[in-house]
Amino acid sequence: MTASTPAPGADRDDTGRVVVLGGGLAGVACAHKLGDEGIAVTLVDRNNYHQFQPLLYQVATAQLPAEDIARPHRTIFRELPAVEIRTTQATGIDLEHRTVTLAGGEQVSGADLVIAAGARPEYFGVPGAAEHAFPLYSVADAERLRLHLQDMVRAGSEAGADAGLLDIVVVGGGPTGVEISGAITELMAALVATGRISTPGRIVLIDRGKTLLGGFSDKSHEYAHEKLSSDGADPRLTTGVTAVHADRVELDDGTSIRTRTVIWGGGESAASVIGTATGLKTGRGGRIDVLPDLSVEGHSHVYAVGDAANIPAKDGAILPQLGSVAQQAGLWAAENILRERRGDKREPFRYKDKGIMAMIGRNAAVAEVGRHRHQVEGPVAFAAWLGVHAMLLSGAHSKADAFLSWAWDYFDRDHAAIVEWSDTPQRIVWGDDSADVPHITVDRPGPDTTAGRS
Repeated sequence: MTASTPAPGADRDDTGRVVVLGGGLAGVACAHKLGDEGIAVTLVDRNNYHQFQPLLYQVATAQLPAEDIARPHRTIFRELPAVEIRTTQATGIDLEHRTVTLAGGEQVSGADLVIAAGARPEYFGVPGAAEHAFPLYSVADAERLRLHLQDMVRAGSEAGADAGLLDIVVVGGGPTGVEISGAITELMAALVATGRISTPGRIVLIDRGKTLLGGFSDKSHEYAHEKLSSDGADPRLTTGVTAVHADRVELDDGTSIRTRTVIWGGGESAASVIGTATGLKTGRGGRIDVLPDLSVEGHSHVYAVGDAANIPAKDGAILPQLGSVAQQAGLWAAENILRERRGDKREPFRYKDKGIMAMIGRNAAVAEVGRHRHQVEGPVAFAAWLGVHAMLLSGAHSKADAFLSWAWDYFDRDHAAIVEWSDTPQRIVWGDDSADVPHITVDRPGPDTTAGRS
């Protein structure tokens, strides 16, 4: 179904209009900057909300309700009438005419096109992974995993620990895998402490690499490994998954692990709609290889940003797929469009590196901040984590103060007082209008295998 505010005419190509495909951090930052300057923008996204991806693992482990990290686009752009929202699936991209084809065949075109279509899980051809694993790349993914874990807890409490229903395998030792492993380990401990289960399930974290948090320093590798292990998780490195079944995973060392829950944090690739653009140069992860000014080679008025793009750094390396990179790139693309319309020269993207960080558990985090990657851990790292995520949140949300208030309450609470499974945490209210709520659709029976945000 297609929704719009206000209703546009079919095939409209307003002079000077910019089409932004994707309503994530990059797309929202771009559209917000342009709309604030009075530039007509059409923002296309299959969801009616912007999701704050760094907190998905907290939705999955019942620490936050899904609505708290899904802010409706209508609310974000309420004060920017130049921004038109199209809530529908994108099915095709025409680079030459800067046109996006929507579900049903309608097309929207502009003088400039910004592709910020986001990402989808990458299963690397592992048999059964797409069918049986739970990815963690969207709000729907997180809510689906939460409901599944809730079912497993209830069934496990009735069947007993020997049934193995609470045993969980997490694939991928990057930030997503480490954060969800730490959160589930704490959740298991809280469920035991409150008498909901008698014995915690086994949490096994699988990664082919030699360390956890591969992009971090050796000190962070060791801290993450020691913290997860001491809390009861079982990190298994230099080990790969060869197949995923409904009741087990098979590993490349010839062993298998019995489990009904496989959480996939093993990688991501660009949204499938990227593949519909003919003649498009893509690289690692199926993402678009962009020029230093974020434009697409051969198409000077087409830009690609966020998880849809491989963005070069000054040294020629590709910048990581981080929220801060996506948001800054979206803003930079908007500024380059504005520069060109003023008759100025576009400038190459300059990323302001705020560092990298990962949450491992309550009062346990690692952060490497500043140009020289100063490494901190524990409560100090919490402060760094809060600061960076508050800046990301305030870039798209108007209530970073509410987030910070919640966060400090969360981190200061005693470990035994983790939110109980059946309780609903206090909501962050993004708008006063009852219509300003995200429409999150979750198919409860199995994992989400849909692709991308667009």
